[in-house]
Amino acid sequence: MPADASRLVDLSHPIRDGMPVYPGDPGVSIGPALTVDADGVDVAGIRMGSHTGTHVDAPSHTVRGGRTMADVGLDELVGDAVVLRVPGLAEGEVYDWDRLEAHGSLPAQLPPIVLIDTGWARWFDDERRTRHPALAAEAAEELLRRGMRVLGVDTLSPDATAGGAAFPVHDAVLGSGRLIVENVANLDAVPDRVRVGFFPLRLAGDGAPVRAVAFLD
Repeated sequence: MPADASRLVDLSHPIRDGMPVYPGDPGVSIGPALTVDADGVDVAGIRMGSHTGTHVDAPSHTVRGGRTMADVGLDELVGDAVVLRVPGLAEGEVYDWDRLEAHGSLPAQLPPIVLIDTGWARWFDDERRTRHPALAAEAAEELLRRGMRVLGVDTLSPDATAGGAAFPVHDAVLGSGRLIVENVANLDAVPDRVRVGFFPLRLAGDGAPVRAVAFLD
Protein backbone atom coordinates (compact mmCIF):
# COMPACT_ATOMS: atom_id res chain seq x y z
CA MET A 1 0.00 0.00 0.00
CA PRO A 2 1.40 3.48 -0.87
CA ALA A 3 2.66 5.52 2.08
CA ASP A 4 0.00 8.19 1.50
CA ALA A 5 -2.87 5.71 1.20
CA SER A 6 -5.78 5.89 3.62
CA ARG A 7 -8.34 3.33 4.62
CA LEU A 8 -11.90 4.50 4.06
CA VAL A 9 -14.77 3.97 6.47
CA ASP A 10 -18.25 4.49 5.08
CA LEU A 11 -20.32 6.63 7.44
CA SER A 12 -23.49 6.41 5.32
CA HIS A 13 -26.66 4.39 5.64
CA PRO A 14 -27.44 2.62 2.35
CA ILE A 15 -30.32 4.09 0.34
CA ARG A 16 -32.81 1.36 -0.39
CA ASP A 17 -36.44 0.88 -1.31
CA GLY A 18 -38.78 1.46 1.64
CA MET A 19 -36.05 2.60 4.02
CA PRO A 20 -36.89 4.68 7.11
CA VAL A 21 -37.31 8.43 6.66
CA TYR A 22 -38.02 11.35 8.97
CA PRO A 23 -41.74 11.37 9.87
CA GLY A 24 -43.69 13.17 7.14
CA ASP A 25 -40.86 13.13 4.59
CA PRO A 26 -41.39 11.48 1.18
CA GLY A 27 -40.90 7.74 1.24
CA VAL A 28 -38.17 6.01 -0.75
CA SER A 29 -39.19 4.04 -3.79
CA ILE A 30 -36.60 2.27 -5.93
CA GLY A 31 -37.68 -0.11 -8.66
CA PRO A 32 -36.93 -1.18 -12.23
CA ALA A 33 -37.68 1.39 -14.93
CA LEU A 34 -35.89 -0.47 -17.73
CA THR A 35 -34.66 -4.07 -17.83
CA VAL A 36 -32.01 -5.92 -19.77
CA ASP A 37 -34.60 -8.41 -21.04
CA ALA A 38 -37.03 -5.79 -22.34
CA ASP A 39 -34.79 -2.81 -23.09
CA GLY A 40 -31.23 -4.07 -23.25
CA VAL A 41 -30.21 -2.17 -20.09
CA ASP A 42 -31.06 -2.11 -16.41
CA VAL A 43 -32.14 1.33 -15.14
CA ALA A 44 -33.77 1.96 -11.77
CA GLY A 45 -36.47 4.54 -11.14
CA ILE A 46 -35.85 6.39 -7.86
CA ARG A 47 -38.23 8.56 -5.86
CA MET A 48 -37.16 10.08 -2.55
CA GLY A 49 -36.92 13.30 -0.56
CA SER A 50 -33.90 15.56 -0.36
CA HIS A 51 -33.32 14.53 3.27
CA THR A 52 -33.12 10.79 2.70
CA GLY A 53 -30.70 8.63 4.65
CA THR A 54 -27.38 10.23 5.59
CA HIS A 55 -27.80 13.76 4.31
CA VAL A 56 -26.79 17.39 4.69
CA ASP A 57 -29.16 20.20 5.67
CA ALA A 58 -28.51 23.52 3.96
CA PRO A 59 -29.54 26.68 5.84
CA SER A 60 -32.57 27.12 3.58
CA HIS A 61 -33.99 23.92 5.11
CA THR A 62 -35.30 25.97 8.05
CA VAL A 63 -34.20 29.55 7.35
CA ARG A 64 -36.24 31.61 4.93
CA GLY A 65 -33.82 33.04 2.37
CA GLY A 66 -30.94 30.94 3.73
CA ARG A 67 -28.20 29.40 1.64
CA THR A 68 -29.16 26.46 -0.56
CA MET A 69 -26.96 23.55 -1.57
CA ALA A 70 -26.04 25.55 -4.68
CA ASP A 71 -24.20 27.92 -2.32
CA VAL A 72 -22.38 25.18 -0.38
CA GLY A 73 -18.87 24.31 -1.50
CA LEU A 74 -17.37 20.86 -1.12
CA ASP A 75 -14.53 22.42 0.87
CA GLU A 76 -17.06 23.16 3.63
CA LEU A 77 -17.89 19.48 3.94
CA VAL A 78 -14.38 18.02 4.02
CA GLY A 79 -11.98 18.49 6.91
CA ASP A 80 -10.76 17.56 10.34
CA ALA A 81 -13.38 16.35 12.79
CA VAL A 82 -13.71 15.56 16.45
CA VAL A 83 -16.04 12.72 17.50
CA LEU A 84 -17.79 13.38 20.81
CA ARG A 85 -18.99 10.16 22.46
CA VAL A 86 -22.18 10.46 24.49
CA PRO A 87 -23.12 6.89 25.49
CA GLY A 88 -25.90 5.68 27.74
CA LEU A 89 -28.51 8.28 26.83
CA ALA A 90 -32.16 7.52 27.49
CA GLU A 91 -34.94 7.80 24.95
CA GLY A 92 -35.75 11.45 24.38
CA GLU A 93 -33.04 12.68 26.74
CA VAL A 94 -31.65 16.15 26.08
CA TYR A 95 -27.88 16.10 26.50
CA ASP A 96 -26.06 19.30 27.41
CA TRP A 97 -22.52 20.69 27.43
CA ASP A 98 -21.58 18.74 30.55
CA ARG A 99 -22.41 15.48 28.78
CA LEU A 100 -20.31 16.51 25.77
CA GLU A 101 -17.38 17.16 28.09
CA ALA A 102 -17.86 14.01 30.16
CA HIS A 103 -14.65 12.44 28.78
CA GLY A 104 -12.51 15.56 29.12
CA SER A 105 -12.65 19.30 28.59
CA LEU A 106 -13.04 20.39 24.98
CA PRO A 107 -10.54 22.88 23.55
CA ALA A 108 -11.43 26.52 23.04
CA GLN A 109 -10.92 26.03 19.29
CA LEU A 110 -12.59 22.96 17.82
CA PRO A 111 -12.00 21.36 14.42
CA PRO A 112 -14.46 22.61 11.80
CA ILE A 113 -16.52 19.40 11.89
CA VAL A 114 -18.07 18.03 15.10
CA LEU A 115 -19.62 14.56 15.06
CA ILE A 116 -21.75 13.33 17.96
CA ASP A 117 -21.85 9.59 18.57
CA THR A 118 -24.82 8.69 20.77
CA GLY A 119 -24.87 5.07 19.63
CA TRP A 120 -28.38 5.64 18.33
CA ALA A 121 -27.45 4.72 14.73
CA ARG A 122 -28.12 1.11 15.71
CA TRP A 123 -31.83 1.94 15.92
CA PHE A 124 -32.03 3.42 12.40
CA ASP A 125 -34.21 0.50 11.21
CA ASP A 126 -36.21 0.29 14.44
CA GLU A 127 -39.17 2.45 15.49
CA ARG A 128 -37.05 3.65 18.43
CA ARG A 129 -35.22 5.88 15.96
CA THR A 130 -37.87 8.57 16.45
CA ARG A 131 -37.30 8.64 20.23
CA HIS A 132 -33.63 9.51 19.93
CA PRO A 133 -31.79 11.83 22.33
CA ALA A 134 -31.51 15.51 21.39
CA LEU A 135 -28.76 18.08 21.74
CA ALA A 136 -29.41 21.09 23.97
CA ALA A 137 -29.55 24.35 22.01
CA GLU A 138 -27.11 26.00 24.43
CA ALA A 139 -24.57 23.25 23.75
CA ALA A 140 -24.93 23.76 20.00
CA GLU A 141 -24.36 27.48 20.46
CA GLU A 142 -21.17 26.79 22.44
CA LEU A 143 -19.92 24.46 19.70
CA LEU A 144 -20.48 27.27 17.21
CA ARG A 145 -18.59 29.72 19.39
CA ARG A 146 -15.68 27.30 19.41
CA GLY A 147 -15.43 27.15 15.63
CA MET A 148 -17.78 24.39 14.48
CA ARG A 149 -18.99 24.83 10.89
CA VAL A 150 -20.58 21.38 10.40
CA LEU A 151 -22.55 19.47 13.04
CA GLY A 152 -22.98 15.77 12.33
CA VAL A 153 -25.24 13.50 14.38
CA ASP A 154 -26.02 9.78 14.26
CA THR A 155 -29.74 10.42 14.82
CA LEU A 156 -32.65 11.59 12.66
CA SER A 157 -32.02 15.12 13.90
CA PRO A 158 -30.02 16.99 16.55
CA ASP A 159 -33.43 18.27 17.73
CA ALA A 160 -36.14 16.08 19.21
CA THR A 161 -38.20 14.18 16.62
CA ALA A 162 -40.87 12.46 18.69
CA GLY A 163 -43.70 14.92 19.29
CA GLY A 164 -41.53 17.91 18.48
CA ALA A 165 -42.27 20.87 16.22
CA ALA A 166 -39.44 23.13 17.44
CA PHE A 167 -35.96 23.10 15.95
CA PRO A 168 -33.71 25.13 18.27
CA VAL A 169 -30.46 23.44 17.18
CA HIS A 170 -31.37 23.88 13.52
CA ASP A 171 -32.15 27.51 14.28
CA ALA A 172 -28.75 27.99 15.91
CA VAL A 173 -26.61 26.11 13.36
CA LEU A 174 -28.44 26.75 10.09
CA GLY A 175 -29.35 30.25 11.28
CA SER A 176 -25.64 31.04 11.48
CA GLY A 177 -25.09 29.82 7.92
CA ARG A 178 -23.48 26.54 8.97
CA LEU A 179 -24.48 23.00 8.05
CA ILE A 180 -25.96 19.91 9.68
CA VAL A 181 -25.42 16.30 8.64
CA GLU A 182 -27.94 13.78 9.97
CA ASN A 183 -28.04 9.97 10.19
CA VAL A 184 -24.27 9.53 10.25
CA ALA A 185 -23.42 5.83 10.62
CA ASN A 186 -20.49 3.75 11.91
CA LEU A 187 -18.97 6.38 14.19
CA ASP A 188 -17.88 3.56 16.50
CA ALA A 189 -15.43 2.52 13.77
CA VAL A 190 -13.45 5.77 13.74
CA PRO A 191 -11.12 7.45 16.26
CA ASP A 192 -11.99 10.57 18.22
CA ARG A 193 -9.95 12.71 15.82
CA VAL A 194 -10.40 11.92 12.15
CA ARG A 195 -10.61 13.51 8.72
CA VAL A 196 -14.01 13.15 7.06
CA GLY A 197 -15.80 14.12 3.89
CA PHE A 198 -19.49 14.46 3.10
CA PHE A 199 -20.10 14.32 -0.64
CA PRO A 200 -23.65 15.40 -1.55
CA LEU A 201 -25.62 14.87 -4.71
CA ARG A 202 -25.34 18.10 -6.68
CA LEU A 203 -28.84 19.31 -5.89
CA ALA A 204 -29.59 23.03 -5.68
CA GLY A 205 -32.23 22.79 -2.94
CA ASP A 206 -32.54 22.63 0.83
CA GLY A 207 -30.47 19.49 1.35
CA ALA A 208 -29.06 16.40 -0.30
CA PRO A 209 -28.15 12.80 0.47
CA VAL A 210 -24.41 12.37 1.00
CA ARG A 211 -21.81 9.65 0.80
CA ALA A 212 -20.07 10.17 4.10
CA VAL A 213 -16.49 8.93 4.40
CA ALA A 214 -13.84 8.85 7.12
CA PHE A 215 -10.18 8.75 6.05
CA LEU A 216 -8.04 6.62 8.35
CA ASP A 217 -4.24 6.73 7.99
